[in-house]
Amino acid sequence: MISKSASVDACTSILELLFSNYSESSFSSLYTQYLLPDTFMKITIIGGGNLGVAIAEGMVESQFITAENITVTRRKLSKISHLGELGIQLLSSNSEACRDVDIVILAVKPYQAKAVLVEILPSLSEKQILVSVITGLTLAEMTEVVGVSKCVLFRAMPNTAIAIRESMTCISTKNATATQSSQIIDLFEQLGKAVVIEEELMEAATVLGACGIAYALRFVRAASQGGIEIGFGAEIAQLIASQTVKGASDLLLKKGQHPEYEIDKVTTPKGCTIAGLNEMEHRGFSSALIKGVITSYKKIEKN
Repeated sequence: MISKSASVDACTSILELLFSNYSESSFSSLYTQYLLPDTFMKITIIGGGNLGVAIAEGMVESQFITAENITVTRRKLSKISHLGELGIQLLSSNSEACRDVDIVILAVKPYQAKAVLVEILPSLSEKQILVSVITGLTLAEMTEVVGVSKCVLFRAMPNTAIAIRESMTCISTKNATATQSSQIIDLFEQLGKAVVIEEELMEAATVLGACGIAYALRFVRAASQGGIEIGFGAEIAQLIASQTVKGASDLLLKKGQHPEYEIDKVTTPKGCTIAGLNEMEHRGFSSALIKGVITSYKKIEKN
């Protein structure tokens, strides 16, 4: 991989040739605006748990940012020593890790959130972006601690598939510019798919996107058990069911079709597919799933 210094030297030489008539200040402005890559950003992840580690590893793997420009914090650094082997910076001090970085990602447990925000507040500046991936922590609650003008705030809700860079991440913000929003979307696009939503939909996003992982896995489990009933061994049944669900999802994501359009391609007249689908519907398949989604949402609302 080309080093950071070599990249800067190359870009500088090219710009000097192209913009030899520009003043030094104009040259610097053009370089920063158009040619400074995301890999030169500095990102701190507060909280080296499963989610924080997955984000750090995903960014390094995607080459979105160089490992040396990522810092991850945890009290017991021995728990995340493997990140150090990738070149990621490790610190036990949250406040120190937040100094002189572009983006701070808050990935601690919900009960730790406000205390950690208070801890890092003196190290934050108005030039930074603060992103929370903490379930239930609202933008208003973040603002209560850090203030309106301290830094730009984002709230993001990934799911556990972030561990393999296949997350569905929903993002909301109130005071970000279009450029800042694009920057955060780009970051999470390295870890799967990302979409910006209104914050009032964040609980619904948690159910459909995060709880949805469990719903999908329960379908795979049930389909695998059915496969065993009709003659497959458990391992092969799970492989077939898992890859079939992955293929079905990709048909929708890559072709942009409605599910029924793809279903119609499989359901021939008097065929086994339509017979199976009708039996599932008679047993309440769709209604059970819809009621499950609504029940999960009501549970979040109560909390």
